[in-house]
Amino acid sequence: MTSVSLSDWVEVRLRDVTDKALNPDQQVALETAEHVNFLPMEAIGEKGELDLSLVRERDSVSTGYTLFFEGDVIVAKITPCFENGKGAMIHGLVNGIGFGTTELHVLRPNSNIEARFLYYITVSYPFRKLGEANMTGAAGQKRVPDEFVRNFSILLPPLSEQRTIADYLDHATAKIDTLIAAKQRLLDLLAEKRRALITHAVTRGLDATVPLRDSGVEWLGEIPRHWEVVSLKMLADVRTGVAKGRTLDSNFTVSVPYLRVANVQDGYLDLSDVAEIEVLPHEIPSFSLQKGDVLMNEGGDADKLGRGTVWDGSIEPCLHQNHVFAVRCFRVDPRWLSTVTDSNYAKAFFESRAKQSTNLASISATNLKELPVPVPPQEEQWFMMHHLEKSSKTLDRLIQISQGTIKLLHERRAALISAAVTGKLQIEPICN
Repeated sequence: MTSVSLSDWVEVRLRDVTDKALNPDQQVALETAEHVNFLPMEAIGEKGELDLSLVRERDSVSTGYTLFFEGDVIVAKITPCFENGKGAMIHGLVNGIGFGTTELHVLRPNSNIEARFLYYITVSYPFRKLGEANMTGAAGQKRVPDEFVRNFSILLPPLSEQRTIADYLDHATAKIDTLIAAKQRLLDLLAEKRRALITHAVTRGLDATVPLRDSGVEWLGEIPRHWEVVSLKMLADVRTGVAKGRTLDSNFTVSVPYLRVANVQDGYLDLSDVAEIEVLPHEIPSFSLQKGDVLMNEGGDADKLGRGTVWDGSIEPCLHQNHVFAVRCFRVDPRWLSTVTDSNYAKAFFESRAKQSTNLASISATNLKELPVPVPPQEEQWFMMHHLEKSSKTLDRLIQISQGTIKLLHERRAALISAAVTGKLQIEPICN
């Protein structure tokens, strides 16, 4: 594909190609409809998917929620949903009307813009990155302002070319999404097999002949008779991290590397993008990580809840944000604790104690401290960790390969959308 001529593309702002007012047909539909769709944030996907299974009586949701119509484009405004790409072009609504979470921007395309083209603009790299940079509000509750969305500048091709681009992206992204789904299924199967291996080892041990006893813990069931079950608070200190968005006198601060949720993966560290944060010098010792700290995520999406690994001390000093706990062990091997938290029973515990909200799940330090930890004799811990390391080596390698492939496919998808809507690709009409 080659570069396209932009001579007939015009620069406009999104407010020039979208409407806020309802047209007469929409007004009549709104007044006469008895039932409408309802969209909480979890019903909106990161690739334009919609779960339209929730139908409500219009009068029960017509106050206090966001209104949208068939053909509108919605964009999540709150972190981390915005950065994750949550949004969609609305289609398939009951009576053509929907209401949903208040955390949505609604863009109603006028006659100058194709709705699908508008949707692809809202998931393009320039829109998402600039939107993220323009967020306002307190940490954890930052939102993209309406002014940013309405004033976002785009190059708009003629309608026929918009449709050609949208058709191409529908086709190309569907192919990529099929590949991502296949790779994700493989990754899920590998992760499930790995977790089952870990779960069996940390709850039953490796000797099938050892007598068992009831652990007294619902998620644990029976454990070897000679093992203990001890609350995490009796084995380690749970340390919270530094919060972003604080107001500090910049004349007295220093910039220090710190770990975010994205850096703490399930069983390993991703240090490809380590951010820095401004702190006061005297705070560094309090928030600094020590080699051997077990890092555990406070939450985010459900799959991030309790996710963690052992800090290797590769960056010194290095802090951790308040959404990442640093668990400093004093009565158990950090590697054993990290292995335990990767088991099915630990995941069940985290989910049972998590606070659920529209855009995240999180576990408090108080609840985390109550995690029941099976504790075998130390020599047995070392033997099982050595066994698990050998047994899971092939699985770990396959998991990393699959994760890398999925990441590349996501990057390819994002790059394709951005290049197409900004005129960097010469796209021919798709022949059916």
